Amino acid sequence: MSIPASMRAMVLHRPGEALRLETLPVPTPGPGQIQLRVEACGVCRTDLHLIDGELPDPVLPIIPGHEIVGRISALGEGVTGVSIGERVGVPWLGWTCGSCHFCTSGRENLCDAARFTGYQINGGYAEYTVADARYCFPLAECAAMPSALELAPLLCAGLIGYRALRLAGNTQKVGLYGFGAAAHIIAQVLKHQGRPFYAFTRPGDSESQAFARELGAAWVGDASQRPPQRLDSALIFAPAGPLVPAALKHLERGGVVVCAGIHMSDIPAFPYADLWGERMIRSVANLTRQDGIDFLDLAPRVPVHTAVTRFALADANRALETLRRGAIQGAAVLAMD
Repeated sequence: MSIPASMRAMVLHRPGEALRLETLPVPTPGPGQIQLRVEACGVCRTDLHLIDGELPDPVLPIIPGHEIVGRISALGEGVTGVSIGERVGVPWLGWTCGSCHFCTSGRENLCDAARFTGYQINGGYAEYTVADARYCFPLAECAAMPSALELAPLLCAGLIGYRALRLAGNTQKVGLYGFGAAAHIIAQVLKHQGRPFYAFTRPGDSESQAFARELGAAWVGDASQRPPQRLDSALIFAPAGPLVPAALKHLERGGVVVCAGIHMSDIPAFPYADLWGERMIRSVANLTRQDGIDFLDLAPRVPVHTAVTRFALADANRALETLRRGAIQGAAVLAMD
């Protein structure tokens, strides 16, 4: 495989500014790293939080993007078990210390020293990238999900949605607040498992509501409406704090509200009576590699089919603004070809 000396990349220099299309040297893999020729990279709401300055202490300038699908183009020293040309995925979690009490107890997602792709490590809004081989996932060639475009949203929307569902436990009637990239994937998992899901969208968002019905929702409405029966759990994918007390009002005793975003606006005060009855609120922080292994084993058996809107790398700013407006059904994905 011939590797060029330079590549195109979209770079964030300062929060609040648009990404800049730049020509940069192709990064060389260091010890333990692999170099990837990026095929596709999903556009995530977390990228908007980064660009808007809502995430603290980013490494700048930075190449965003943490839903990366690519082919291995070079191996760093000491990398074994993978080969040139193999397709792999790079997720949000890019590195952990491996020795703290979180890492040694199966909770590496909470590591204080963790570093994240597209935030502290250059990500996938580029034609090439490098990543720690230990944190990449092999993506088997799969007839159910053959294209890099379809696979990319699984690397964050799918993984975080799956972890949120895990933290909700084996609950049966599941509310999905914010029917975007993560919800449309987890809706398919729930249907596969025979668990009814209830979709909550923005008021007047008829397109998302129709999409949820197509995927088999037991009920569809906006966040101000009451579902026909109480929910056992609610997964909140929209970054809107007021949805937390709204979801609590529709929760059965012993139920759980899971906040799946890395950033959320403030949660307003609510009566203790809405929480009473052993209801719970919990957050999702990042993911573990085991989450990725388990979900990427499950996805082709469902099989999950991602709805994607394709953008060219140079159109990343337009993709981000389209996502901000809520004008995408499913996920936005940058294609590097």
